[in-house]
Amino acid sequence: MKASFEIDFNGLYSYLSGEKVGIVVVSKYFKDLKRIDQLNEIEHWVTQQSGTERPGTGKYLKNKNLGIYVDIVSGEPLFSSGDKYESGCGWPSFTKPLVSSHVEELQDSSHGMSRTEVRSKFGDSHLGHVFPDGPPERGGLRYCINSASLRFIPVDEMEAEGYGDYIGQIGV
Repeated sequence: MKASFEIDFNGLYSYLSGEKVGIVVVSKYFKDLKRIDQLNEIEHWVTQQSGTERPGTGKYLKNKNLGIYVDIVSGEPLFSSGDKYESGCGWPSFTKPLVSSHVEELQDSSHGMSRTEVRSKFGDSHLGHVFPDGPPERGGLRYCINSASLRFIPVDEMEAEGYGDYIGQIGV
């Protein structure tokens, strides 16, 4: 994935106009429109239209390999195999994000429920939801994530794919 940058133009404008110093966010992760065009129907529906894959159908539900899960659109690292567990809910479940600043939590009142939606920071992809019923000894949270929003990077490919800095965080 080629590097790109995201700039907070409101903060930059404020800085340049002398109003106040804003924050300029620089990241190699971004909402890649070319990648969005390459998504299959379910991946597009889940990530771009906040859809949900049917329970028990996701390709990563039973994945037990070591590695990390990244946003299928932006490539930003989201979850580690070391934090994945079997919750019985029908979707891959994690106790915490790999990089908490890459995951945004938003209130979701769709479908007559009050839930917390999980989206990727830079890709703005819908990932799933987080619930307070995870393993208490591991923080008590259950990040219930759609496989269709993820790409798995096996530990032996992490260095070559540019994720070598995260190898120590997957329980190797």
